[in-house]
Amino acid sequence: MAEKSSVFDMIGPVMIGPSSSHTAGVVRIARAAIRVLGGQPEKAIITFYNSFARTYEGHGSDKAIIAGLLDFKTDDERIRKSFDFAEERGLEYTFKSVGNASVLHPNSIKLNLEKGGKKVEIIGESKGGGVINIAEIDGFSANFSSSLHTLILKAEDKKGSIAYIANILSHDDCNIATMSVSRKGKNDIACQVIEMDSGLKPVTIEYMKSLSWIQDVIYIPDIDL
Repeated sequence: MAEKSSVFDMIGPVMIGPSSSHTAGVVRIARAAIRVLGGQPEKAIITFYNSFARTYEGHGSDKAIIAGLLDFKTDDERIRKSFDFAEERGLEYTFKSVGNASVLHPNSIKLNLEKGGKKVEIIGESKGGGVINIAEIDGFSANFSSSLHTLILKAEDKKGSIAYIANILSHDDCNIATMSVSRKGKNDIACQVIEMDSGLKPVTIEYMKSLSWIQDVIYIPDIDL
């Protein structure tokens, strides 16, 4: 089935230019990534792929990704001077580029982020009009847009775990929009990614964190709020 487009997809977000794909989408990828990490990184290795690798400096994607890592929104005037703000906040970063990665989306970015000993690897795709897809988290397939409230669980691959989590969310009156499960092998750690129409109560998040078979709970509200 073909993907449906919204008016937002066609006209793009309110943003600092020049391009929704190369600036707004890039900012949103970074803002989603720091929520997976749990805050602004201390160190970042940023790899631009394919068309991004050839254009990221000229189109301002380098400034945009740093701005997003500092949690600036897409319309923040500080994007243009994000390198200066990164220096003030102690963010160390390195840019890399790979011009021919045929298995990746044309506008892909990999972020290797570190904060307080925690490390994450995120692959994001900028799809146009400011729309993004977070394709991978730490090698797990993710595929969420950050335009909805998103729950990410890393847990033991236990029988009945998906139904159990769905039941918890139903008691919090959350309507599930999308759900995907990825694992690296049978009986290995699995990653559940659940997009919801409404947010979760803090008590619900804490309850899931208390379950012995769940290793990590990441909750990302709509990043544009």
